[in-house]
Amino acid sequence: MAQVSLGRKAAAEFLGTFWLTFGGCGSAALAVAFQTATEPRLLIGIGLTGVSLAFGLTVLTGAYAFGHISGGHFNPAVSFGLWAGKRFPGSELVPYIIAQVAGAIVAAAILALITSGKEDFTLFARLTSNGYGILSPGKYALYSCFVAEVVLTFMFLMVILGATDSRAPAGFAPLAIGLGLTLIHLISIPVTKTSVNPARSTEPALYAGGNKIWQLWHIKAAPILGGIIAGVVYPAVAGESGASGERVSRAA
Repeated sequence: MAQVSLGRKAAAEFLGTFWLTFGGCGSAALAVAFQTATEPRLLIGIGLTGVSLAFGLTVLTGAYAFGHISGGHFNPAVSFGLWAGKRFPGSELVPYIIAQVAGAIVAAAILALITSGKEDFTLFARLTSNGYGILSPGKYALYSCFVAEVVLTFMFLMVILGATDSRAPAGFAPLAIGLGLTLIHLISIPVTKTSVNPARSTEPALYAGGNKIWQLWHIKAAPILGGIIAGVVYPAVAGESGASGERVSRAA
C-alpha cells in the first residue's frame, strides 16, 4: 500500500473532526428541540437520544470516509491513547492535534453563523459547551464530571484498540467505535454534555466565553488522561500480539 503523506493525513483529520463537530454539535444546536413557526405549540426534535446517535454516526461515517487515509482519530485523546499504546508515532502527534483543532474551529464557526440567523444567538454555545457545576445539565460537581470523562474516554479507547486489534474481525471497527461513542453520549450527556474529545469541546466554549472557557482545563485533561491510561492498559490485557501497526485505529 502506498505511503500516505503527513499532509494528506492532516487534511483527513481536519475533515473528519470538522464532520464530527458539525454533525454532533449541530444536532444539539439545531435539532435537539424545535418549535415550528406554523405550529408554535408543537415541540419536535431528536432529543438526547438523537444527539447521541448523531455523534456516533459522524464517527462511523467519518471512519469509513477517512480512516484509510489518516486512521480516523478525529480526537486528540485518541491520538494520545494510540501513541501510549504504541500504535501511533509521537512525531505525528502535534500535526494531528493541530488539524483536529482546526477542523473543530471551522465547524463551530459555521454552526455559529447558522444559529446567528435565529433570534437566540446563544443557542449554539449554550447547547454544545461542556462543563461542571452550574454548566453541567444535571449540576454535577467537578469530581463527578472529571471521573466520568476519564472513565468513558478510557473505555472508548479500549473499544478502539480492541476493534482495531489484528485479531479482531476486519472491516467492523467503525461500527463498534461509532456505537461505542453513541453509548458514551447516552450515559453522560446529563453529566458534562459529553466531551471525551478536547477538540470538539474547545471551540463551542470559545464562542460561549465566560465560565465555559475557564472550565476547559478539565474537559481537556480528563479525556487525554483516560486515553493514555487505556493505551497502557490494553496491551497489558491483550498481549503484544494485539498491537498491530498495520491496522490503524478509526475513532473520534
